[in-house]
Amino acid sequence: MVTELKKKIEDRSATVGIIGLGYVGLPLAIEFVKQGYPVVGYDADANKVESLNEGRTYIKHISDWSINEIKASGRFQPTTEQASIREMDAVLICVPTPLTANREPDMSYVRKSCELIAEHMRPGQLIILESTTYPGTTEEVMKPILEAKGLKSNEDFYLAYSPEREDPNNKNYNTATIPKVVGCDCAEGLEAAKALYDAVVTETVPVSSTRAAEATKLVENIYRCVNIALVNELKMLFTEMDIDVWEVINAAKTKPFGYHPFYPGPGLGGHCIPIDPFYLTWKAREYDMPTKFIELAGEINTQMPRYVVNRISHALNDHHKALRKAKILMLGVAYKKDIDDMRESPSLKLMELLEERGAEVAYHDPYIKEIPITREHAEFAGRKSVPLDKVDEYDCVLIATDHTDVPYEDVVAKAQLVIDTRHAVPGPLNVPHVVRA
Repeated sequence: MVTELKKKIEDRSATVGIIGLGYVGLPLAIEFVKQGYPVVGYDADANKVESLNEGRTYIKHISDWSINEIKASGRFQPTTEQASIREMDAVLICVPTPLTANREPDMSYVRKSCELIAEHMRPGQLIILESTTYPGTTEEVMKPILEAKGLKSNEDFYLAYSPEREDPNNKNYNTATIPKVVGCDCAEGLEAAKALYDAVVTETVPVSSTRAAEATKLVENIYRCVNIALVNELKMLFTEMDIDVWEVINAAKTKPFGYHPFYPGPGLGGHCIPIDPFYLTWKAREYDMPTKFIELAGEINTQMPRYVVNRISHALNDHHKALRKAKILMLGVAYKKDIDDMRESPSLKLMELLEERGAEVAYHDPYIKEIPITREHAEFAGRKSVPLDKVDEYDCVLIATDHTDVPYEDVVAKAQLVIDTRHAVPGPLNVPHVVRA
């Protein structure tokens, strides 16, 4: 089986299927098409499929030109047809893995994808999960569902795991240049999965099992989560000590060894860092092993929006104003600069907390003209970005995301009060109405 599959991969006749055409799946589809593979992209969202068929992007850092290029190749087929799964030789699952309200893994998207695949799969397929998850998911969750119709893993099909490592709008690395970790529980499946990724990325890093590959992604994001929590805690301490944490970090990073800079913010955003550490924490309970370090980091990071709101309240008080009924303009609702991605954005939590305390919140974001429906803050859907021509009419301007395209000097010159959570206003703070938070 592996010989035939590898031959199809090597001669570019293997049809690559992508389940989920979002921030992970769509870039993958583009790279496989560029390398000469026929690609079938399945998504349950008919609006996304229609947009792609019309040559329109829905992700800022992916251009219409890129979509039209892969469409013009004749090798890209976006679809909502579930039966298209049978055409796929390799099936790459790129669906969300959020947390439940109780901060436990929500595997519903993965389960539904596997149930869908099981209905249409055939012998000889390679199935790879790319969604971030806890160690054991591929073997314990996916495998039983996929085998329920009679086909057997490692006999009739191969099952592998390769964690996505997308970083939207990263100027230095993209899908093709980021090394790809891949694990499989049989040598033949690993051989096929490595051959597939070798065709589109600069380096493929094989590991001994799906569990090892799943753990790899968690380690990467836990490392970032813990270090961001550290600098967030230092920010709160140094603020009390009248020390500029950004100045300290910039000085510390001049050391050429033993130190890597991380920066504080108003809270964690994106699909990875706010969520992934809790996957391991949840799984650790099965082994009666507490993950105190990870949980402490998560506790610090999740409290940052409340810290920012308290700073706003104190700053307004110093300007003889109350937070209740204050008009606040939030600059940026994307989770990081220069992207249109709102997944787990701390701006939404800030908006919720501010309005709970009676403030009136508007926002400006050059990349998000209207807030879409989100899992946890559907109440803000439809709210539109306002222009920057009336900055002086707001009691406070909150810089939540440091987009490059915002004229901060002009904002500072006109605003009554500025709360800067991103060090978007550079230099030492000698302007009395600008407060770091």
